[in-house]
Amino acid sequence: MQNPVEQALALQNIAVVGLSRDPAKAAHTVPRYLQIQGYKIYPVNPFAGPELLGEKVYSKVSEIQGPVDMVVIFRPSEEVLPVVEDALKRGDIKAIWLQEGIVNAQAEALAKERGLIFVQDKCTFKEHRRLKRA
Repeated sequence: MQNPVEQALALQNIAVVGLSRDPAKAAHTVPRYLQIQGYKIYPVNPFAGPELLGEKVYSKVSEIQGPVDMVVIFRPSEEVLPVVEDALKRGDIKAIWLQEGIVNAQAEALAKERGLIFVQDKCTFKEHRRLKRA
């Protein structure tokens, strides 16, 4: 059986909450890497403008038009729970991933209660690269 990291990275349609315009930030380079690897990225950032990484930007996960398997969050730990609550309004979310340095026990409990894969305090870029090398 796959571990949660492997299960999550097997999903293809990713909402990226907090995707940044700044190419010097991990919240830009990590989603760009995932996009190059073939993942479908949906930027979620109400302050970013109409387009990022060639994709339409959404204000909230619940507004995305298209399938979303996983939500990757680049926001401070204290801002995670409302993002997860909004994402759960959709019926297609299978995983929640909090990037390195981000943890939230309430979001974890809610996600697991709903049967979702939950990963926190790990970098999707680093984990994807590690699995590719294995």
